[in-house]
Amino acid sequence: MSNQAKGIFYTLITVLMWGVLAIALKVATKQIDSPTIVWFRFSLAFSALFAWMAVKTPKELKILYKPSWLIVLSSLALAWNYMGFMLGIQYTSPSNAQVAIQSGPLLLAVFGIIFFREKISRIQIFGFLIAILGFWIFYRQHIMASAGQEGQYTKGMLITFSGAVAWAIYAAFQKRLVVHYPVASLNVFIFGLPVLLYLPFVNFASLAHLSFGYWALLVFLGANTLISYGCLSLALKYLEAGKVSIIIILNPIITFILMGLLSWMQVDWIAGEHFSVLSITGALIALLGAILVVRKKKKLPENIG
Repeated sequence: MSNQAKGIFYTLITVLMWGVLAIALKVATKQIDSPTIVWFRFSLAFSALFAWMAVKTPKELKILYKPSWLIVLSSLALAWNYMGFMLGIQYTSPSNAQVAIQSGPLLLAVFGIIFFREKISRIQIFGFLIAILGFWIFYRQHIMASAGQEGQYTKGMLITFSGAVAWAIYAAFQKRLVVHYPVASLNVFIFGLPVLLYLPFVNFASLAHLSFGYWALLVFLGANTLISYGCLSLALKYLEAGKVSIIIILNPIITFILMGLLSWMQVDWIAGEHFSVLSITGALIALLGAILVVRKKKKLPENIG
């Protein structure tokens, strides 16, 4: 298998993991509150990474008690990114949150222009404009179909957007940090601080009464982080970051397809979604705009969602 084929293979695994993630999070909210879900995801990811580093590179764990202020801010931003995406799914739907969270890469491009003096091409400007148009069409169509739940839908979309802003901030900080620190060292702290931050909000009583199925779902949600980011790192090893970026942005399409199938099957363990021609068109326009914006980017940040 060629390096390009390997890169595409690992990227597609990441896309699949993130495409399924939103649906799994929505199902989890039926029995588990959002802070508990987010805490468990960070806890499992931190524990696994800490154990691996304790064996392989124990000296790098000193970052846990001697972080820079930029690492702390990066961790805080990612902590809210996870919570914002989680609450967005809770108040709206997996597909809606997936589309809204894609504004993160667009905002990162804006940050790059403002703070890193990156040049912007005409194609990227055009991408910004059609992405905004696509988001507006998508939002308007779902507002019209909300039938009395417009306030909750708008609240969910705004919270998701705040999560996208947080991710863009995190990613901008990462651009500076990865020059001075190994990725594993950064992640062990970035995953670890939210474990402490969300600890006071964890409902351990709800965890004690979960069925085997929901425990399996929680483990999957935690493992999803490790699998997706691990494959993303391998993808970047074998494939150009620009190509990885474009493929990654398409992950909402996986969510759309799966939710469409589940809605058609009328399963009782997740609420179905209504997709109009205009809402799907708006989502595709928004994704196309995002692709045009990021296609010139040279690097893809390590974490999102």
